[in-house]
Amino acid sequence: MNFEIEVLLVSFAISIILGFITIPILRKLKVGQIERDDGPASHIKKQGTPTMGGIIIIIAMTVGTICTSAYLYAIKQTELAKELIPILLLTIGFGAIGFIDDYKKLVLKNTEGLKPSYKMLGLLIISVAYVLYLIEGLNLGTDTYIPFMNIYIRLPIYIYVPGAICVILATTNAINLTDGIDGLSSSLSTIIITCLTVIGMLQAVTEISVFGSIVIGSILGFLIFNLHPAKIFMGDTGSLLLGGVISGIALYLKMPLMLLIIALIPVLETLSVIIQVLHFKRTGKRIFKMAPIHHHFELSGWKENKVVIVFSIATLILCIIGLKII
Repeated sequence: MNFEIEVLLVSFAISIILGFITIPILRKLKVGQIERDDGPASHIKKQGTPTMGGIIIIIAMTVGTICTSAYLYAIKQTELAKELIPILLLTIGFGAIGFIDDYKKLVLKNTEGLKPSYKMLGLLIISVAYVLYLIEGLNLGTDTYIPFMNIYIRLPIYIYVPGAICVILATTNAINLTDGIDGLSSSLSTIIITCLTVIGMLQAVTEISVFGSIVIGSILGFLIFNLHPAKIFMGDTGSLLLGGVISGIALYLKMPLMLLIIALIPVLETLSVIIQVLHFKRTGKRIFKMAPIHHHFELSGWKENKVVIVFSIATLILCIIGLKII
């Protein structure tokens, strides 16, 4: 536990330092937020706020992980040091795809950004590589934890592989959709990753408890600048990165189904969009004032801080339930 706290504090400090360095640079480069014309009126004032802030999390997480690995090599814990790198590469890969999308939109002023088909292809390639690594590289097998039943079942490989890939793609999309209010996605992700990290500690999966702690520190440092009123937004660079972290850790722990509990808020955010689109196409009417559902609450009179606090408390309770049932 002491080592996890130390790496968390180091990555937290790195993230804060990077925030003070990065925000002025992005502001100078005029890498600003582009608000939707059909979005909440209160968001218009956010136009021009620096985005692509996910690079702060990526760099802090990368530096923290590399330094931690170097230290572990120095004290002869080579196996643990090696095990940190693959999950780092997974998350960097997702962050890189988000970065390319943000870069095209905000720096090259290409409003389309990365074509959806190319973005999905990139995410799919990384997902397949990671799932195969878990099965072939680490020999983790296809055992999957079933919540509430407190048992593991061994899935056929032809069910597990596509299922695991879908978990990664769905999670990255859900976290991306949740990123629409100052501090919302980063707050929820911190709580969810903390829950998964605690599970790693309880199960003595040290690589997860260490890596999770590094990520938590990196997000908390970023969150200082991302809380309302946000001085910087994470962009797809950060949201895809965090989706990769959450799904990657859940699969490593053999607990992807736990995300239906501890990450229920992002799941509901995704469902609200799907329901809204399908209902509108069928009837021409909307169920929610705006989707994702956090905008519905905004338009219902909730302040941004209230949405973040309520959603965070709900996620914290869900994570406590998740820890209770394992």
